[in-house]
Amino acid sequence: METLEFGYRYFKKSMFVAIPAEIISLLGIAAELLMPLLSGLLIDFVIQKGEVQEDSGGIFHFLLTGNFGEPQTIRLFFSIAVAFGILMSIRIVLIYIRDLMQERIGLDLETELRYMTYGKLMELDSATIAGYNSGELLQILNSDTIMFKELFAHRIPYLIDSIFMLVMTLVMIAGIDLSFLVIPILLMPLLVRSVLDFKRRARENFKEIRRKSSDLNLTTQENIAAVRIVRSFHNEEPEKEKFSRINQNFMDARMKQIWLSSKFDLTFNTIKQIAYISTIIIGAVLVMQGHLTVGYILTSSTYVMRFMNNITGVNNHIFNMQQQTIAGLALKRFMEMESRVPENKEATLHCDTPDIEMKDVSVEMDGQAILNHIDIRIPYGKKLGIVGETGSGKSVLLKTLVRICDITSGQITISGHDIKEYNLENLRKMYSYVFQDVFLFSNTIESNIAFSRADINERMVTKAATDAEAAKFIDALPERYKTIVGERGLGISGGQKQRISIARAFLKNAPVFVLDDSTSALDVNTEHIVLKNIYEHFAEKTLIITAHRFSSVVDCDEIIYMKDGIITERGSFRELMELGGNFAHIYRVQQEQQADEVHLDESEQITVPQRVLK
Repeated sequence: METLEFGYRYFKKSMFVAIPAEIISLLGIAAELLMPLLSGLLIDFVIQKGEVQEDSGGIFHFLLTGNFGEPQTIRLFFSIAVAFGILMSIRIVLIYIRDLMQERIGLDLETELRYMTYGKLMELDSATIAGYNSGELLQILNSDTIMFKELFAHRIPYLIDSIFMLVMTLVMIAGIDLSFLVIPILLMPLLVRSVLDFKRRARENFKEIRRKSSDLNLTTQENIAAVRIVRSFHNEEPEKEKFSRINQNFMDARMKQIWLSSKFDLTFNTIKQIAYISTIIIGAVLVMQGHLTVGYILTSSTYVMRFMNNITGVNNHIFNMQQQTIAGLALKRFMEMESRVPENKEATLHCDTPDIEMKDVSVEMDGQAILNHIDIRIPYGKKLGIVGETGSGKSVLLKTLVRICDITSGQITISGHDIKEYNLENLRKMYSYVFQDVFLFSNTIESNIAFSRADINERMVTKAATDAEAAKFIDALPERYKTIVGERGLGISGGQKQRISIARAFLKNAPVFVLDDSTSALDVNTEHIVLKNIYEHFAEKTLIITAHRFSSVVDCDEIIYMKDGIITERGSFRELMELGGNFAHIYRVQQEQQADEVHLDESEQITVPQRVLK
């Protein structure tokens, strides 16, 4: 029931179409239910010369009054055939209209659900999303939305149709002879018990199918993303075996569904045949006793079979509803997930020259301290470098500034206001963020650079690429800025991707530039030029840069050294070198390594020609 209530939130706007569609469907069913009466008339008064009585023909008694032909005449045959054709045409037209309306309802609901789930994905924080693997997210955003819309657009309306058909066929059977009701009444307990057992087992089976489908999605996506790694380690066979195992598990789960469905189909078909034979026997007895005409045997047996078919239909609908309600439950749980980064959407604060301050900030994740009592003041225009060991908390510190993750204690303010007083859109507009893990969309280089700007022109894109030292390699590409890059596009190097992502940040031109170890794949000279361009062309902007290569931060106004989430050293480059602590030691080691690499390159340039000359 909770799943239906959840889905109704989105379905209710389609009720003004759904209700007329259901009425049209019921009218079409009514037309279908009248046709067996005409078949009975055809046998009794055209093939045979039955005696016309006051109740003969029921609702179609008017056809036997003589105005439409006498019994056993061609005229009466054509009159019944025309009536049959009219009913069939009415049914076909009504069902066609109903199908069109239901398909439109289904598409609208599917689009709405997909939009809402995608919007929710955009709202949730990274830690909450990390609770799902990519296979589960794809299942929710794609498969579950399609499956759940089927529940409201088709399955529930069809279930209503089947129930209406059951009730009306019982009414029609009772109108012919109450004796025929004995069969449905005797078989009903067996049918109900079978349906309930089927529903329980089908629900559990569909849960397993959904889990296996999610595993299959995850494995497929991982192998697509990691195809280069798999090939480089020559690990194709183990990955094929893993995929084969997961694929087989999915097939086994589906086979359980097939066996379950086949078993119950066999049960219902057996019951259906018993009902049909029993109807013929009862009809034959009534005919021999003179209580019923031969035509009514056909009519009554048709209605009994309709009744049994719709019992089977109800079972099939319930079977499919188990899968759809499971999908709906997954959607409901996803949509009701609370972000760990709550947003004040009504806030209107914004700032063009942010002064940032972190006051006694601490962050805990899964019971582990990541940041401990951090105090940093970053007035607008300051250049701050953050260095330290891997896992020291540098990236988490940057993420707290834009509320990708929230702090556990302390306070972060922008120009005197707590960052929680800003809505996320206005807060994140202040930052041009270049992440440590570069991601490029499957689009043109131009579109990737201009990702944050709808008002761009080619000159602006070229300027950003030039400042990021990306223009040279872009101009060397066959289609230059129109070149497709990303997951499905042209493969480019890590350094080239970093430069495109830096150009993307330059074009956004926010008050604060955040570079999270985003020059690691650049050579020292290219990195130096990129940073020089930031200092020259964006001199008034705030710069916050984390790096493993300490030479990246030597020109910063202040440098902080972090270890285990704590700031252990801070000061200008000169002050830290004079301090002689961890920063100075690591900087000197890195400079010596760099000098050795340069010396090695120079020696290779000399010795190679000598070996060639020999």
